[in-house]
Amino acid sequence: MRTAHRTCPLCEAVCGLTIGLDDDERVTGVRGDHADPFSKGFICPKGASLGRLDEDPDRLTRPLIRTGTDWREASWQEAFAAVEQGLAAVPGPARAVYLGNPNAHTMAGALYAAPLIRDVGTRQVYSASTADQMPKHVSAGLMFGDPMTVPVPDLDRTGYLLMLGANPLESNGSLCTAPDFPGRLKALRRRGGRLVVVDPRRTRTAALADEHVFVRPGADAFLLAGIAHTLFAEGLAQVGVPVNGLAEFEAAMAPFTPEACATACGVPAEVIVRLARELAAAPAAAVYGRIGTCTVEFGTLAQWLVDAVNVLTGNLDRPGGAMFPRPATEGPRRRRPYATGRWHSRVRGLPEANGELPVATLADEIDTPGEGRVRALVTVAGNPVLSAPNGARLDRALAGLDFMVSVDPYLNETTRHAHVILPPPRVMQSGHYDFLLLNFAVRGYARYSPPVLPLEPGRPSEAEILARLAMIAAGQGADADPAALDELILDQTLRRAVEAAGSPVEGRDPAELRAMLTGGTGAELRLDAMLRLGPYGDWGGREPFGDGEEDGARGVIEAGGGEREPGLSLELLLRHPHGIDLGPLAPRLPGVLATASGTVELAPPAILADVPRLREALGRPAEGFVLIGRRHLRSNNSWMHNLAPLVGGTNRCTLQINPDDAAELGLSGQAVVRSAAGELTVPLEPTDTIMRGVVSLPHGWGHAGTSQLVAAKNAGVSANALTDESIIDPLSGNAVFNGVPVTLEPA
Repeated sequence: MRTAHRTCPLCEAVCGLTIGLDDDERVTGVRGDHADPFSKGFICPKGASLGRLDEDPDRLTRPLIRTGTDWREASWQEAFAAVEQGLAAVPGPARAVYLGNPNAHTMAGALYAAPLIRDVGTRQVYSASTADQMPKHVSAGLMFGDPMTVPVPDLDRTGYLLMLGANPLESNGSLCTAPDFPGRLKALRRRGGRLVVVDPRRTRTAALADEHVFVRPGADAFLLAGIAHTLFAEGLAQVGVPVNGLAEFEAAMAPFTPEACATACGVPAEVIVRLARELAAAPAAAVYGRIGTCTVEFGTLAQWLVDAVNVLTGNLDRPGGAMFPRPATEGPRRRRPYATGRWHSRVRGLPEANGELPVATLADEIDTPGEGRVRALVTVAGNPVLSAPNGARLDRALAGLDFMVSVDPYLNETTRHAHVILPPPRVMQSGHYDFLLLNFAVRGYARYSPPVLPLEPGRPSEAEILARLAMIAAGQGADADPAALDELILDQTLRRAVEAAGSPVEGRDPAELRAMLTGGTGAELRLDAMLRLGPYGDWGGREPFGDGEEDGARGVIEAGGGEREPGLSLELLLRHPHGIDLGPLAPRLPGVLATASGTVELAPPAILADVPRLREALGRPAEGFVLIGRRHLRSNNSWMHNLAPLVGGTNRCTLQINPDDAAELGLSGQAVVRSAAGELTVPLEPTDTIMRGVVSLPHGWGHAGTSQLVAAKNAGVSANALTDESIIDPLSGNAVFNGVPVTLEPA
């Protein structure tokens, strides 16, 4: 028997886990790690099932090659050779890359996605971001200069939290990394704070709140605009950070009176006014909006208004308000002005955002003949057939590709179309550091989890798989050494650092710095470099951390027994396997900004140009029924449905409907739901927790035709089969999954 410690990679909460293993190296139990300074022992059902996921007998262990409808196992050498042959037959502009949600939860996904995209040689890049969170990145880029400069609510110090379109008691939080989000919300209320949840459903989070406000799906932007209007009209605006465009913003909000917005969003005018007054009067307050405010027709406007209200109430960049995290691996600020639309999709002319095109148009690019038509696709994790809008159409399109290669542990609804599947190792065989998620952490924190179990002889790591793919795509051949890619990236990173004015290693020898790095793999070496060069690093990080005081130009940590440690490095994290607390969030303005003005851009021209669309919708009547999504505590999109402990029970793939609506329509048992994209027959779940005129289905289900036996027995239906891929948020290209018009009739 032995015990191992690692970070859970299954959602955005980054909880520490304590894992028991027997003499055969099988997991005997998973508990929360009480020594982790961030999660402090919290664990959810997904984390407790990590061992079952790791040992799932349906996970692929060897590469698969498809001929017609037949699959066979192959050696890694043969599989990479098949990839080389398949990609070589398709020129770069006709290739595409799709990156799924699990990429945000692995070191390899964070470190090797950019080199892979570069070497595939295409602008046809798609990801789960445009089915989830792109509006937040676009609004942050336009307001703060960098799409990753996303303010998060300072949960542990706020006194008032207005939460829209989020259900962290089920999701554990999103674009707001906070282990034990439920406990943090309860602590807010215990210290006398106030929690207000705005949602078309009375979710578990809404039930915990001091107040739940029903809102029409997709109408959060109207509510926020009404709040902003009130702050100006009543002289409550109290801007405490440097801004540009305040007068233009006030003028843009003039038409959005509480009365007009009440008609549009379904929230009474007096409630809109009261919320504005409460936010302005609170000693420290934050507005937080998540997926329900992103996956809608006014997604970018809603995210802009979330942060604009934080600015207007004086709560941006202040303790207890909305603050900017400083991750330990943070690199130099971007220097070019942020913009979208640097190129456009071939068929529908949709603008690029963050180097990606909307996944809503991927099927168009595969189906439509002409120069640049996608003929080869590389997918890394994810299952867009179940997660992209109108997945049924994408399913048909994928079947017509000339070549497709997938890095995925499962033969699923998407990868069944691949010609080659390259399965990554088990979770326990992979090192872990949360490069992406710690950009949104509500407290400074760093933790590295080395592999718990070794790789089998000849078995490449996920990092090696992605590096080999990149090198094959670049024409270097199936036998190229992946270590060469790591060394190239390290050399570029160190050279940029020593040449940058003001860098902690300015003027030093890159070869000297390279010799100082430690790590047994290329991924670990790159992590070590990023930590050492980062704001808390031992090469001259300027931020104090932990409970220690600033020590010259370097951070220090008070370790156990009062021992003082130097700045961060991989070696230091390995000496602290439970993680290191880097302290509470601290104000970062104006230094964190990368805008041309050096201030917060409150009225970016691109956003102001979209406000008339919102204004025109003010008087639009609410007609018919609309569909919204639903999160499950024991589920994460489509990739955790093959574990018996995480399916069934409360994970019900039902259509929630208000009982009065069901009675009025004469519905019972099952109903047929139709949209512009398709139709489903689903079991009904009448509940007064959902507002009238709204129905709800969970997403990520609809499993069929794969080797995932548990998922197939609990197939459910895919809500995305009802999502119209032709409707998007125009600024970000994000698909509209909430507020989808539907009709209902008895089955």
